[in-house]
Amino acid sequence: MLNRFIISSPLEQFEIVTIFPLSFAGLNFSLTNSSLFMIIASLILLFWTNLSFYNGTMIPNNWQLVKESFYETTASMVQDNLGFKGEFYFPFIFTLHIILLYCNLIGMIPYSFTVTSHIVFTFGLAASIFIGINIIGIQTHGFKFFALFLPRNVPLAIVPLLVTIEFLSYIVKVFTLSIRLFANMTSGHTLLKIIAGFAWTMVSAGGLLAVFHVVPLALLLALIGLELAIAGLQAYVFTLLTCIYLNDVLDMH
Repeated sequence: MLNRFIISSPLEQFEIVTIFPLSFAGLNFSLTNSSLFMIIASLILLFWTNLSFYNGTMIPNNWQLVKESFYETTASMVQDNLGFKGEFYFPFIFTLHIILLYCNLIGMIPYSFTVTSHIVFTFGLAASIFIGINIIGIQTHGFKFFALFLPRNVPLAIVPLLVTIEFLSYIVKVFTLSIRLFANMTSGHTLLKIIAGFAWTMVSAGGLLAVFHVVPLALLLALIGLELAIAGLQAYVFTLLTCIYLNDVLDMH
């Protein structure tokens, strides 16, 4: 009975499993464990937001303090990187920050699923943000936006090479934004599973090895604390880079 709850491979925790198959007009709309935990994260986010507004008082309660602290952190990030022009984009940036944080933290719960551990999610999110940022840049500057790929006073002979380099370095932002989040969440969860499996193997072996299983167990507890910090940090970094990239197209750096 117990064997059914033991994951044989550290990478098996990242497998996408179909929970409710559904297709329409040749398109797959099936509910998977990934989409399920994305929905759960959204519902918890809405519940937490409503809870922080419930019975609000002039003297903040604990829920209000947590929400206001998170709000101030995101507002400070937007103010430092975008200034007053970032007020218009704050609702999106705040939502992005908090949904990534919840997805990362929910993935730390045993037998749950880490949505941000899949490159298809992080790349899709990064690509959507990148496309939106470029649309904002074109709406703001018109065709002058494309001057971003051609610095001033450049010799005509090297213009094609320089434009190619600038364009490629600009496109790379999508990959750096997505891979950073994906790689950190995947590697961290894999390491936790390996250490936990090692501790369980020592306990199962019995004898002297069972006594020393406290060593990997203590390491596991320390790594869980580190992984929780990384979960919050990676959500912050992803949102911070989004602010920086948005500021680049607004100010044409």
